[in-house]
Amino acid sequence: MNRRRTALLSLTALLATALTALPAGPAGADEVEQVKNGTFDTTTAPWWTTSNVTAGLSDGRLCADVPGGTTNRWDAAVGQNDITLVKGESYRFSFQATGSPEGNTVRAVVGLSVAPYDTYYEVSPQLSVSGNSYTYTFTSPVDTTQGQVGFQVGGGADPWRFCMDDVSLLGGVPPEVYEPDTGPRVRVNQVAYLPNGPKNATLVTDATESLPWQLKSAGGTVVARGATVPRGEDGSSGQNVHSIDFGGYRKAGRGLTLVVDGETSRPFDIGTGAYDKLRLDAAKYYYTQRSGVAIRDDLRPGYGRAAGHVDVAPNQGDGKVPCQPGVCDYTLDVTGGWYDAGDHGKYVVNGGISTWELLSTYERELIARTGEAEKLGDSSLRIPESGNKVPDILDEVRWELEFLLKMQVPDGRPLAGMAHHKIHDEQWTGLPLLPSDDPQKRELHPPTTAATLNLAATAAQAARLYLPYDRQFAATALAAARKAWDAALAHPDVLASESDGIGGGTYADSDVSDEFYWAAAQLYLTTGEQKFQDHVLKSPVHTADIFGPTGFDWARTAAAGRLDLALVPSRLPGRDKVRQSVVKGADRYLATLKAHPYGMPYAPEGNKYDWGSSHQVLNNAVVLATAYDITGGAKYRDGAVQSMDYILGRNALNISYVTGYGEVNAHNQHSRWYAKQLDPSLPSPPDGTLSGGPNSSIQDPFAQSKLQGCVGQFCFIDDIQSWSTNEHTINWNAALARVAAFVAGQG
Repeated sequence: MNRRRTALLSLTALLATALTALPAGPAGADEVEQVKNGTFDTTTAPWWTTSNVTAGLSDGRLCADVPGGTTNRWDAAVGQNDITLVKGESYRFSFQATGSPEGNTVRAVVGLSVAPYDTYYEVSPQLSVSGNSYTYTFTSPVDTTQGQVGFQVGGGADPWRFCMDDVSLLGGVPPEVYEPDTGPRVRVNQVAYLPNGPKNATLVTDATESLPWQLKSAGGTVVARGATVPRGEDGSSGQNVHSIDFGGYRKAGRGLTLVVDGETSRPFDIGTGAYDKLRLDAAKYYYTQRSGVAIRDDLRPGYGRAAGHVDVAPNQGDGKVPCQPGVCDYTLDVTGGWYDAGDHGKYVVNGGISTWELLSTYERELIARTGEAEKLGDSSLRIPESGNKVPDILDEVRWELEFLLKMQVPDGRPLAGMAHHKIHDEQWTGLPLLPSDDPQKRELHPPTTAATLNLAATAAQAARLYLPYDRQFAATALAAARKAWDAALAHPDVLASESDGIGGGTYADSDVSDEFYWAAAQLYLTTGEQKFQDHVLKSPVHTADIFGPTGFDWARTAAAGRLDLALVPSRLPGRDKVRQSVVKGADRYLATLKAHPYGMPYAPEGNKYDWGSSHQVLNNAVVLATAYDITGGAKYRDGAVQSMDYILGRNALNISYVTGYGEVNAHNQHSRWYAKQLDPSLPSPPDGTLSGGPNSSIQDPFAQSKLQGCVGQFCFIDDIQSWSTNEHTINWNAALARVAAFVAGQG
C-alpha cells in the first residue's frame, strides 16, 4: 500500500515550544564535524532547551533536569540548530547518555529545524544509570543548512535527570553495511503445512547440482528423503537457490525440520491447528485498533488501554471535528472506527477496502464449498459484542461501518451525500504515543469522489449481510449507499490532493473508474436493480484485464467488484465471462508461483517490491482461492495455500511477516502504541498482525540508512522506525484474514 506520505514524523510540537538559549561561549568545529561543542568542556552553548528544562554543565557533560507530568516526548528537549546536511552523504551520529533513575528513554533526532520539520533519522534508546555509548550511521536524503540535532526527553510521569556527552554528527563516513541475520539456508514455512496440501521449501546454496535432503521428526528420525531441484539465481533476492518438494509426506506432526547441504531448517508443523488460530488472530487484530472506546484488558490481556479521541484531555477529540480551514463551516461527530495503521488517522478510502475484504471473507464462508462461516460466528473473537447472536466478524466490522457513515456530508451542505476523505491530526506526532495521549487538533479533510464510492460500495455490501441480524441498520446502510452513489455521479472528479500529507497519509488516487465499477457492482448484488446492472456492463473496467502482477489494493479496487460478481449469486448477464476472467487471472498468478523459486504468486516488474508487498502476495492468493471456489480445481486451492509459505518464512530473509507466528517473526511494526521496542511498558503488536514487508522504495530514513541498494526481498527491516517496510495497517490485515480463513477451511 503506497500511502504516499509527503511528510515524515514532525518536530512541530517540539519547535512550537518556547526555547531557552543556554549560556554563550567558545565553540569550534572541524572539517567534517557538524555538531558544535559536543564535548561540553567549558560551556553548553550553542545548545538550547525547552523552557521547562533546567540544564547546565556537570563533570564535563550537559545535564538536564526533566520535569514530570509531560505528555509527549517533545514536551521537554535539548537541541542544536544550524546543522548542515548533504544529500547522499553518510553520517555517523553518536553520543553518550545517562538517565537517572534508570529505565528512561530518549528520542534522539536528526531533522529539519524549520517547517515542515521533517525527521531524517531517529533512534530511541533506553538509558541506564551507569551510562551508555550509542553510535548510528545514516544517509541524508536532503541538502540543508537548517538541520537540527535534538534529544526529546518528555512524556514521563516522574521527573528525572538526563546527561549527555561526546555528541557528534560526523559527515563523510563510509555507509554502514547492514547484514540481516537470515539464519539457516533452508527456508520453510515456519508455522505449518497442511497434511494433504503442498509442501515446498527453498535452499540457498552455491551448489549447481541436485542435493539430497532429509525430513526429520522432532525426535530426529528421518521420515522422508528426496533430492533438491536447482533453480539458478532468483532475481528477487540475488541468491542461487534450489527447490525442495516434500508434499508426498502427509502425516501430521510437530517440530519437524528439513536437513540439506549441512543446514537444518527452523522447525515447523504439519497440521491444521495453526491456521484455525490464525484465522481468528488476524480478525482479532481489529479490536485493539478501535478508536473511541477503552480496550478491555480482560479480552486482550496486555493490550488494555484508555479510550482514544473521546474529547477527554489531552485529546481534542473526535466528537465535534472541524474541517481544515476553508473546507467547510460545520463539525461532525466522527467517533469510533479503526485507527488505520501505526498512526491515529482514520481514512475512508482505506477503511473501505478493509471493510470490503472482511465482509467478503465472511460472505465467502457462507457460500463457498469449503466455507466455515460458524468459525467466525458469535463469540469466536472475544469482543465486547460477543454473545449477542450476531457473528463476531460482523460486529467488529460494524464498528468501522458506523464511522464510515458518519463521514458523509450532511443534507443541506455543499457536496451533501459525499464522504470526507479522512480525519486525522493537524500535524504528525512522534512515537510512542497512546491514542488517549494524543494532544493534536483533529481535522476533517475535503470530500472526494473516491471516498464517496468507498462508502457506497461497503454500505451496499453491508446492507445484504446485516439484513438477517438488523433490518434497520441494513436499511440505513443501503440508504447511505444510494445517497453516496448519486453524489458521486454528480461530482465524478473530486480528487484528493497529493500534497495533503501533513499529519496523515494522502491516499490520493487520480483514477476512480474502478471505484465506480466496484460501487455499482455492490449495489447491483444487493438490489438487483437495472441501473446498477447497466453501469456494471457499460463500464470499461468490466472487461479490462485487472489482475496485474502487483494485484489489487486501496487504489486499485476493480477486483473488489469483479471477485464478488464472480462469487456472489446473481442474474448478471454474462456472469460466466466474469467468472472466466477470474480464472484467467488465477492462471497467470499460478504460472508466476510455479516459476518463482520462492513459490509465490507475486513477481513485480524488475523485482521492484511495492509498499505493503506482503498483502499484495495475499491478495493475489485471494484470486487463486476464488478460482478454486468457482472451478473446484485443486491446483488453484494448492496455489492459494502455498502462497502462505512466503508470508510465514519461506522467503529470502527467513522471517515470518506475521507477529507471533514462526520461530523468527516481525514484531516491531511501526506503531504509536504497539511500541515495546521504544517503551518496555507498552506491548508489541498482537499475534496475527501482518507487517507490510519488503518495499524497494524504502521511503523512511531508517530504512534508507540500512538498506541502500537492496534487492527485492531484502528491502525490509523489522524496526519500529521503518514505516515504509514495517508498518501494520487495517487493509493489510484484511488480506491476511481472508487467506487465513481460506487455508483453515482446507484442512
